[in-house]
Amino acid sequence: MSVPATPFGREAIEAIIPHRPPFLLVDEVLELDPGRRVAARFLVPQDGWWFQGHFPDRPVMPGVLTIEAIAQCGAVAVLADEANRGKIPFFAGIDDCRFKRVVGPGDVLELECEFVRVRGPIAKGQGRATVGGDLAAEAMLTVFVGSEAE
Repeated sequence: MSVPATPFGREAIEAIIPHRPPFLLVDEVLELDPGRRVAARFLVPQDGWWFQGHFPDRPVMPGVLTIEAIAQCGAVAVLADEANRGKIPFFAGIDDCRFKRVVGPGDVLELECEFVRVRGPIAKGQGRATVGGDLAAEAMLTVFVGSEAE
């Protein structure tokens, strides 16, 4: 499988990463340098499954899901690299995580992840999510790329 030209949507994203609805948190990939950098977008649904309980009177996308969206964005870059095709990315660490803005229904999350170090199956990437140009969350993510059986 060759990497599609950017921008590309969910069908191509699902051909690269193993995540599926309702847990797929990337709608469109805007820029991609396989194994190095990716920029993507997620339109936070008005009726996201998490809003019913988080919080009923003030719907907020959980911060952990914002970090997951960044990680899925990064997974596109990692798994678009020929050496990692068909593998599964697992979290190995989340460092220097900061939340700066509430993310709500209808917000558009602009996602970025740039890998600063890759050693074998371990990759470390600086990720961030913004809404309307305002920083929502950022973290240094460590990912282990393994096979299904590991």
